[in-house]
Amino acid sequence: MKQIAVSGAASREELTLYRHTPKFAPAGQSTQMIVGASPETDYHILKLTEGMYQKYGLKRVFYSAYIPVAEDTRLPALDTKPPLLREHRLYQADWLLRFYQFEADEILDKDNPNFNPYLDPKCNWAVQHYGLFPVDVNRAPFEMLLRVPGIGPKSARRIWRARKQAALGLDELKRMGVVLKRAQYFITCKGFAGAHPGRGTAGRERITQALIDPNVFGGSCEQLSLFTPPAVDDLITQGVAPRAAMRMVREEAVQCLAKAL
Repeated sequence: MKQIAVSGAASREELTLYRHTPKFAPAGQSTQMIVGASPETDYHILKLTEGMYQKYGLKRVFYSAYIPVAEDTRLPALDTKPPLLREHRLYQADWLLRFYQFEADEILDKDNPNFNPYLDPKCNWAVQHYGLFPVDVNRAPFEMLLRVPGIGPKSARRIWRARKQAALGLDELKRMGVVLKRAQYFITCKGFAGAHPGRGTAGRERITQALIDPNVFGGSCEQLSLFTPPAVDDLITQGVAPRAAMRMVREEAVQCLAKAL
């Protein structure tokens, strides 16, 4: 009994000592999710991430593609490739939540619960909402500037400050870091009424070619990209040369994405 009393007194002292201690470390709290070990959708993971940022004020959420190391009926087979592209997309979407003022339900939803393998989440949103563009960079709200493909937080802030002094044109936007290869189809500015890719299918395909994620098709014929989509791997398995497989899948992806515009 004496030992219990001493232990209780020590516990009370600890509670008094740590009563005013912050719940989280001053530098911020983080966590990590393993992606691909269980059947959750990208939407489920992104909603969970958003909840942790909003409810617990986490500093960062990290993602790691599951690598099979043990055989178990509850886990993916040992020959399953790590979902590196999915991990990459989650980091991109996480960036949109933290710095681009997006919400998880804008990036994915129950009807479209997984990421587009060929477009990054921001470009995919722009394609799905193409009717909102083009926007005038000299008049558009800051929140809308952030949603233009090719404009990041730094360049959006530069535009926001500079346009108070004078109307901006393409030369000024380029110096501010805007990626005009992408942005040209979504903006207007001084002396520029927006890029005209042409009519019909050819015009839509020209836009999607500018938006398609270079990381997906960035590998050479000898070394495929780490983010190579499964369709390319399937063709290679069937005996198609890597370069030809990449070209075939890219062409098909461009055609499919163009239909969404």
